[in-house]
Amino acid sequence: MIEYQYNNPNKVYVTVEAVFKPDGRLMPTAFVWENGCRYEIDRVTGVCRAASLKCGGIGMRYTCIVGGHQTYMFYEEGRWFMEQRN
Repeated sequence: MIEYQYNNPNKVYVTVEAVFKPDGRLMPTAFVWENGCRYEIDRVTGVCRAASLKCGGIGMRYTCIVGGHQTYMFYEEGRWFMEQRN
């Protein structure tokens, strides 16, 4: 069986700092964008299983507040990605 990989320029894999809460939840606390800048996550406002309609992929979607702006982070098969802003 042939496995296909699609390269989507809107899908950015990021390095994420995260903690496991005592109840077992995985919560991101910061991420490093592709240019090397590190951003603190002010707060996580929601977690649900969802698809990224902008860049493809499905996983746990974390709705995060970073610098007063809402953004989404996705945890898919052991990797974190975010959508490229245009």
